[in-house]
Amino acid sequence: MSQATDALAAMPSLLAVAIAALMSAFITWTSRPLLQRYALARPNARSSHRIPTPQGAGIAVIAATLIVASVWAAFAGVTIPPALIAATVLIALVGFADDIVSLPVLLRLVLQAAAVGAVVFTAPDTAHIVPALPLALERSFILIAGVWFVNLVNFMDGLDLMTVAEVVPVTAALLLLGWLGEVSWPAALIAATLCGGMLGFAPFNRPVAKVFLGDVGSLPIGLLLGWCLLELAWRGQAAAALLLPAYYLADSTLTLLRRIARREPFWSAHRTHFYQRATDNGFSVPRVIGEVFLLNLVLAGLAILTVRAGSMAVTSFALGAGAIAIGFVLRRFSRPQAS
Repeated sequence: MSQATDALAAMPSLLAVAIAALMSAFITWTSRPLLQRYALARPNARSSHRIPTPQGAGIAVIAATLIVASVWAAFAGVTIPPALIAATVLIALVGFADDIVSLPVLLRLVLQAAAVGAVVFTAPDTAHIVPALPLALERSFILIAGVWFVNLVNFMDGLDLMTVAEVVPVTAALLLLGWLGEVSWPAALIAATLCGGMLGFAPFNRPVAKVFLGDVGSLPIGLLLGWCLLELAWRGQAAAALLLPAYYLADSTLTLLRRIARREPFWSAHRTHFYQRATDNGFSVPRVIGEVFLLNLVLAGLAILTVRAGSMAVTSFALGAGAIAIGFVLRRFSRPQAS
């Protein structure tokens, strides 16, 4: 695409965010009665909510994201990989089925791997992060990481507005990097419409939430977000692609390793993520969400800094600063609040 076409396509991106937000909000609002009837999440000992709440509003977020992005891409003359669209629909259907009737763990993983693999293995051969690694081996590692990323987004979607506090800063940063020419336009467009979809969903999910995303939302959000980050890494910006979701990566991965070390059934539902422990330790839900949101803004700023500076020294500083900021927040969340 020429620079002129790139500029023309980038100019209305904020409008794409707004349209996706309005569509997401409308679909969420109109679908609530059906979700209330057929997809009610009842609280249990591991839940963060206290009253039965409909789940499945992720349908609105994903529909708004894909529809607006596809129409806008056609208008702008750019191509969103068909495999990405198909894989997103597949993994959303898997999540929807799991929201209604719980699917066996192995079946879920196989279908998730199929969706992630469709995206990873259909990418151009020129998309390579570590040239020293054979391409097939690198893609296999990305497949495993992709399945984990899809699931960790699902695991971290356990508090009102938590996914909004994660996805909005990350997608906004990706959109900004798209404007700066550091991310492919299809990835920036997906980021823009996903950001809009989450903003449209946010009013319905603020504490106390009227509706949840459900697996039908969190799983495809993980896939779309992971693809956008992968596009960033394929452009030689692996540090930025790591920094943007670093809080989610740290909270979920450290929690998984801790549960494995304690020989707990790590595949079962639990309330031991750092953000969940924070509410048990006296943090209010708005405070947890606020701190996560601010942390993600810091990480987004550090990610953009690494991309624009193009310096190993700056990248090392940003990675170190990001690790310190995440460690500070996780430590706070894991300690009881003074009464």
